[in-house]
Amino acid sequence: MVKKSFPLSKVYGLLEPGPVVLLTTAGAGRANVMTMSWHTMMEFEPPLVGCVISNRNYSFDLLKESNECVISIPTVEIAEKVVACGNTSGLKIDKFAAFSLAPRPAEQVEAPLIDDCYANLECRVADTGMVDRYCLFVLEVIAAWIDPAVKNPQTIHHLGSGNFMVAGDRIKLKSRMK
Repeated sequence: MVKKSFPLSKVYGLLEPGPVVLLTTAGAGRANVMTMSWHTMMEFEPPLVGCVISNRNYSFDLLKESNECVISIPTVEIAEKVVACGNTSGLKIDKFAAFSLAPRPAEQVEAPLIDDCYANLECRVADTGMVDRYCLFVLEVIAAWIDPAVKNPQTIHHLGSGNFMVAGDRIKLKSRMK
């Protein structure tokens, strides 16, 4: 098989780290939500998630100040709302109202869960050692919630330049993990 050169600017789409998520934060008397796709699992137990949030985003300062957030995992049914959240700033608008997202109080953090999403992960910042240099926060998931009615969640995955794919098909392979 002959391979051809691939543009470095498009490598992101090959290594896309997982489903597009909505990250909620709270501060200054109100909640905010941002779309995020630069995240990765870093540890099983306790569950640690690394996420990159640009220091130009309104959510960056809110997370840095509060040290807590919620990661909500949407499905394809609300994909347009997810993209709209990513194309606007919470500094200027209330994204929950503007995009008809249903916030619900979390149990252990001030940031709200998003009821429209398949899953919600309440998180606390566990490590800020790489925030100043790389905008990389390490979050510990301290509570997790799923909608048991959703049997096969079709999550959305960002491939770059407005392109997404939908995950949903599952296969079972032999694994050491149970």
